Amino acid sequence: MTLIKTTYNRRSFFRTTALAGGGMMLGFSWLASCRPTPEQVKNMPKEWFNINAFLKIGDNGVVTIMSPNPEIGQNVKTAMPMIVAEELDVNWDDVVVEQAGLDTEKFTRQLAGGSQSIRQGWQSLRMAGATARAMLLAAAAQRLQVPVEELSTDAGVIKHEKSGQTLKYGEVASAAASVEVPEEVALKDPKDFKIIGTSRKNVDGPKIVRGEPLFGLDIYREGMLVAMIEHPPAFGMKLKSVDATEAKAMPGIKDVITIKSYPDGVERQWSDVNAFPELVAVVGNSTWEVMKAKKALKVEWEAAETLESSEDHEAELTRLLQQKPAKPARRDGNPEAAFRRAAQVIERTYSAPFLAHNPMEPMNFFAHVTPEKAELVGPVQTPEFLRKTVAAVLGMDEGQVSIMLTRMGGGFGRRLYGHFGVEAARISQQMQAPVKLVYTREDDMTQGTYRPAYKVMYRAALDGQGKLIGWHVRGAGVHGSPLFHNRFPAGAVDNYLVENHSLNSNISTGAWRAPRSNFIAFAEQSFLDEVAKAAGKDPIDFRLALFHRAIQNPVGKENDYDAKRYAGVLQLVRDKSGWGKEMPGVHRGVSAYFCHNSYVAQVVDVAMKDNQPTIQKVWCAVDCGIVVNPGSALNQIEGGIVDGIGHAMYSGLSFKAGKPDQSNFNTYRLIRHKEAPPEIETFFVDNGIDPTGLGEPSLPPIAAAVANAMAQATGERLYHQPFMVKTLTLEREIRSI
Repeated sequence: MTLIKTTYNRRSFFRTTALAGGGMMLGFSWLASCRPTPEQVKNMPKEWFNINAFLKIGDNGVVTIMSPNPEIGQNVKTAMPMIVAEELDVNWDDVVVEQAGLDTEKFTRQLAGGSQSIRQGWQSLRMAGATARAMLLAAAAQRLQVPVEELSTDAGVIKHEKSGQTLKYGEVASAAASVEVPEEVALKDPKDFKIIGTSRKNVDGPKIVRGEPLFGLDIYREGMLVAMIEHPPAFGMKLKSVDATEAKAMPGIKDVITIKSYPDGVERQWSDVNAFPELVAVVGNSTWEVMKAKKALKVEWEAAETLESSEDHEAELTRLLQQKPAKPARRDGNPEAAFRRAAQVIERTYSAPFLAHNPMEPMNFFAHVTPEKAELVGPVQTPEFLRKTVAAVLGMDEGQVSIMLTRMGGGFGRRLYGHFGVEAARISQQMQAPVKLVYTREDDMTQGTYRPAYKVMYRAALDGQGKLIGWHVRGAGVHGSPLFHNRFPAGAVDNYLVENHSLNSNISTGAWRAPRSNFIAFAEQSFLDEVAKAAGKDPIDFRLALFHRAIQNPVGKENDYDAKRYAGVLQLVRDKSGWGKEMPGVHRGVSAYFCHNSYVAQVVDVAMKDNQPTIQKVWCAVDCGIVVNPGSALNQIEGGIVDGIGHAMYSGLSFKAGKPDQSNFNTYRLIRHKEAPPEIETFFVDNGIDPTGLGEPSLPPIAAAVANAMAQATGERLYHQPFMVKTLTLEREIRSI
């Protein structure tokens, strides 16, 4: 049992009695108000108070819990309320979950990014449930005239074993509202969890299956107009002129306007990534009418900057890696001397292209701007930052801007950057009407924001006994290096050097699922395999020896990983996969990586079919602390693996004179169903540690595990993504015939 202080956050609590329903409502900094759906009314009290931030317990025992963080498919809308319900000790079937809107006074970190929602909310969510339970117990003790220590709870029922008396939560909810908030509460021992650690279905599942409105594209309001944008065809261009005569004359079209998303003088935030702030917007009654009118526009664009091609980026990244050394991000020992005395030096270079995010639901946002206020509704991962920008752009106070969150049809980092919400607000303001802005797939894929192109060069020095004595890595990327200088093998090599380079570009870039890690894990873990082979060592044994060094006698004090946990997942996947056993016709690759506070190791089995390597199975070991919802956790792990395989094998975005070569799925290749591994077996480490990241960590290591297995199968090493570039070229040639 853990005691946790509530006094530091007592000012964010408030209690009130429901006048008619007699329920207790506890407000916390991470909850918000809601109204029950029609299907739920029959199960709820007749009246509820509508407040901003609360856990609400009705007089019939029904509990309403708001989920504060954006839901992008990572299932926090189910997992976060599960944590509250666990400490409250309520029957999960009696819980109603609703999505909260943005409220920075009541909530903290209303953001979907970095795989941190559960990790950051773990203690406060538990405290909220435990505090409500303690107050219910205090009220029950007064009602039954027994010591509170003699009471226990189970699934929303308070029990007094000695007398055999029981009370349901709803029977004491009203009385509990007048109980003083305790200064500290006891949290459950994880071994006593009843909800956490059990698989619970997605609370939105039934609505998704029935096609009920949940997503931004589902938004409809009376009098709402539909808008679409036309942006420059290439990065580095700007608007010169527009002839909208034909478009304006088409049925259903209200107007064609130009907008400047960020007026002069507005200071941009980190989330305001937008290469095309000056746009042409077509506004009309329906999506179809607006799409047709958009095609009738006659727009002239002119070059404002140098128009870059993919070949330019490739050449510049190569030049950066070959130029004089950059200021070291980290230096341990004397790397130069280690390489001079090395018996063997291995050097390899790895690269990857730009990648688009391509969530299933294209960008969209609803906005209704009046002189008094701005109401925004839509799918965004960073609502607080969007509100700041919208307020600045519209010349309003933040209190005049409201943002309601919808479920998102994918994000992967794309919706961290809310320029499409800003654009919707600007169009609504100019049209003086409610507007839903909708991007086409082509709009989204050619606007950005992209995973940067990267290139990295590794060098390793081995002595005569095959011991790694020197490590040097130099990384370069568009708008930043992909390297993490304090991650493995930092701390495991005496002589260690990391250098970073960055290439500026007018092509907009941003976070893409597991930023930087999504590439550098491939390069690092592929290189480690080659170094292990040069040393004459088994790939897993070679890695474990390095972890042993980092455990027993680490180099430096800034290493940001736990070597024991890192080694643990590698040992687990080795044992579960039966690594080292003879498997005729099966070729195996291994990889392990740490990111988002979690550890993942993977083994991939590849077989040759018709002279082509095919993935047969993926074995995966994960250390992410306590797993709140195992079924959802498996979905995230498997989804990350399939996503990582698909993009490493097939995907890439290229440019000619600043114009993207790919604008839809006929030219931008994604993984097919038949290409996904037919079997993925996942093992979670049960260590009782507080939860860490889960939505992203399984993606980075998979590319290297695949590459290492394919090298075993074909005898050829893979250094550039996408791996199947020859296959893609052939597909495009066939389509053009």
